[in-house]
Amino acid sequence: MNALEELAESFSRLPGIGKKSATRIAISLLKADNVFLHTFAQQLATLQDKIKPCSICGAYTEADPCGICTNSTRDQSVICVVEQPQDVQTIEASREYHGLFHVLGGVISPLDGVGPDDLSIRKLLERVHKGTVSEVIIATNPTIEGDTTALYLQRILAATGVKVTRLASGLPVGGDLEYADKLTLARSFRGRTPL
Repeated sequence: MNALEELAESFSRLPGIGKKSATRIAISLLKADNVFLHTFAQQLATLQDKIKPCSICGAYTEADPCGICTNSTRDQSVICVVEQPQDVQTIEASREYHGLFHVLGGVISPLDGVGPDDLSIRKLLERVHKGTVSEVIIATNPTIEGDTTALYLQRILAATGVKVTRLASGLPVGGDLEYADKLTLARSFRGRTPL
């Protein structure tokens, strides 16, 4: 296997990139100028050093805590719970939501060996118990695992007295927040209902 094939193989390991797309990307990099290639390589090499999860919400950030958690103009009384850090960026792109976030780091999935203790649920409860939160919006994906996680969160949050809501329909069943369009996401926030 030559260097071009090895690079294409590496790109094909990324989500959404098949073998043909990976080969096209590798060939386009081969044709790119050296300045771009060195910048690109440096960005890849330092990505994990520069971007870390926020110590409060779990979203990806360069500064800890993140800009969302430290923004005093955001609604501190509402927390939107999402599965993954990239879901924060997706929701932020809708410009419909102005509260805080909490990243679970996945969903409850017994078949995959993921239980409630494997997620950032304790930290969510600690944030709610501080007393400034009046609503928790559950924005897990509309999948069996996402719904299971939502029901579990509703059950454990019931004792706290906070209002628990779930994003309204409009998101496709079996879909991911990451791929939802902005309008659908905005409508889902406006039409959220109590759990």
